[in-house]
This record gives sequence, C-alpha cells and structure tokens, in this order.
Amino acid sequence: MSTRSKALSVLGVSTLSFTVCFMVWMMFGVIGIPIKKTLGLSGAEFGLLTATPVLTGSLIRVPLGVWTDRFGGRIVLFVTMLLCVVPIWLMSYATQYWHFLTLGLFVGLAGGSFSVGTPYVARWFPKNQQGFAMGVFGAGNSGAAVNKFIAPAIIVAAGWTMVPKVYAAIMLGTAILFWLGSHSDPAHLVQSKASLADQLKQLKDPRVLKYCQYYSIVFGGYVGLSLWMVQYYVGEYGLDIRVAALLAACFSLPGGVLRAIGGYLSDKHGAHKVTWWVLWVSWICLFILSYPQTDFTINTVNGPRTFHIGLNVYSFTALMFTLGIAWAFGKASVFKYISNDYPTNIGAISGIVGLAGGMGGFVLPILFGFLLDLTGVRSSAFMLLYGVVWVSLIWMYTTEVRTRDVIGGEPQLAPVGQRA
Repeated sequence: MSTRSKALSVLGVSTLSFTVCFMVWMMFGVIGIPIKKTLGLSGAEFGLLTATPVLTGSLIRVPLGVWTDRFGGRIVLFVTMLLCVVPIWLMSYATQYWHFLTLGLFVGLAGGSFSVGTPYVARWFPKNQQGFAMGVFGAGNSGAAVNKFIAPAIIVAAGWTMVPKVYAAIMLGTAILFWLGSHSDPAHLVQSKASLADQLKQLKDPRVLKYCQYYSIVFGGYVGLSLWMVQYYVGEYGLDIRVAALLAACFSLPGGVLRAIGGYLSDKHGAHKVTWWVLWVSWICLFILSYPQTDFTINTVNGPRTFHIGLNVYSFTALMFTLGIAWAFGKASVFKYISNDYPTNIGAISGIVGLAGGMGGFVLPILFGFLLDLTGVRSSAFMLLYGVVWVSLIWMYTTEVRTRDVIGGEPQLAPVGQRA
C-alpha cells in the first residue's frame, strides 16, 4: 500500500474505534437513569455515577499520550480497547452503588483512546492537513450520540443489563478490526527518554494552561452535558427516555460529527479565529439556556396578571444544537493550536490538554447534581457553564485578542512606547 492509502486506512479504523470507545464511555448517561430509579440516587449521586468513567479516562490520557509517542498508537490503542472488554461485560451483574462506581473506573479506560488516536492519526498526514485529520478522528465524539440511539432501544427491548453485554461484544469486534486495518511507521516514534514527570513539566508553559482552559469548556462541557441531557429532558419536560435520548442526540451528534469541519476551518483560517468565535457563540447560547422556567405576577390597572418565561422543548433543543456545533469546531481548533506549537510532542501535550478536558467532564456532572440538589433549578447547570466561558473569553482577550486582528487574523503590534 502507498503511504497515502495507509494514512486513510489508519484514519478510518481509528475514527471507528474512537466512536465505539466514546459510546462506551458515555454509557451511564442512558443506563444511569434506570439505575438511579432502582437505587434511589440523589442528583449528586447520579452525577458521580455518570462521571466515574470520565475520571479514569481523563487521568490515563497523559501516560497514554506519552506511550503513544514512544511505542506507537497502533499497539497502545489496541491494548487499551482489549482491557475494557471484561469490565464492560461485568457491569451487567452489578447490583450495588459501589459496584457501578468500581467497574466504572475500569470502563473509563476507553476514554483515554483520544490521546492515543490524536497523535497517531496526525503523524500520518502533512502539517497543512493535520487539523482536518484530527478533526475527522475527533468526530468519534459522536459515539455519545450513537449511545443515545442504541442504549434506549436495548433497554426497552431487553432491560438495561443487556446494554453492557452488547457493548462488550462491539468493543471486542472493533478492536480486532482496528488491528487488521491499522499500520505502524517507526519514523513516527518519538525517541525521547523524558520521564512522565518531565512531560508534565509542560504545564509550566502558559500556552498549555490556556489550551487546557479552552478544552475544559468545549470538550469537558460537551462530555458533561452529554451525560446530563437525557435525564434533564426527562425531568424538565417529562419525556419518555427514548424521546429524551433522541432529542439529547441533537446536541451530541453535531458536537461530534462536525469536528472534522472545525479542523478544516482551523487549517484554513487559523485556530485563534475559530476558537474566539466559538467562545462567543457559546456565551450567547448559555446565557439564554441559563434562564429558569419563571412565573411572575404584575399588578396592572385591571388587576394582577401572571406571565411565564421559559424555553419550550423546541427552542431548548435548537439552542443545544447550536451549542453542539460550536463546541465541535472548538474541540478541533484547540488541537490545531497544539499541532502548530508542539509538532514534535503532540502526544504528551494532547494528553495533558485532554486530561484537563476530561477532568472538566468528570467534575461538571457532579457539580450539576450538587447545584440541582441545592437550588432545585435545573438550568443551574447552564449558569455554571456560562461562568466558565466567561473565564475563557477573558483569558483569550488578555493574551491573544489585544495583539491580533480577529477579523483579518493578522497580529497587530502596539505602539513602540506601549510594548511590553
């Protein structure tokens, strides 16, 4: 096979594998609803249940990224997928809350596949196509939407315990298919002898910290809401789990599939411009989504009049769809930053940034549940995300926008007397 053919084959099977891994990683977002009802869980307990796999998937990303640089993405991703099969299967036999939390930690290994596949795929393509390639691979985030299509159907047909068994079989078959369709190139290995601690020193770089912050909202927020939205629709609008999952997929599906377009736009217009507009669109959407269902009474000359303000299910879904598109573009643009700034260390840096995003996806569902228990207001989840977007916008403005023409994309130097 030619190098180009190998690159396309690697991209195809890697994207499929990541889609399946992400589907498994988001499993609790659907099966957690009948589990919550059976165990009588609070909002915070449900948030912890859904977030537990995200914790492991986040923490393992840094070492997996480093091992990918050293040993190659093919063997690392294949072994990672195989290690997930048994814990997924055993999930069917869990009966107590701690059983689910413990197995969830092992199932979470699937989430680390992103920091393996990103550098593995990127190194098969020239620099001017890496944003698009990483975007196509990152479209595997749509596994969150696939989960919302498959899991409810299985639950209705055979109960939630059948979902882990089906997912375990799918994971095993995908791992075999990945091995048969992928390739290795010794030239892609990074011969660095740096330890994990040395790799983590990259966190001293202000740019890495900034990219971590960006990714904590565009990916962490995506993961958190993907886990939270089905139960949000059920609780807020009283929908059946199948209808709720279908509408929740209107956020998850574009948030994954359109990542490839975000990669293309980042290649063409630059990571900075795409990320800046992504954050502003997020700010607008979250501002509207934050407003709770409200009834208020005004004393008029004709007596009291009561008004209602709140999003109906259609306008809510439309805003979530828009937010999903914005975050799809943002996830790709952040990694375009990384491929531009750290071309020889993509694995380690993407692992660190992926860790930050994954930790956001772990912490957010727990905070969503805590705020719901504390306030009783479901839209408090969006209020929290609105604040996080503010932090990202301020950080980006102070470090990038003040020295750059966002429309034209060209840096603008300050007058001589004002330069730092």
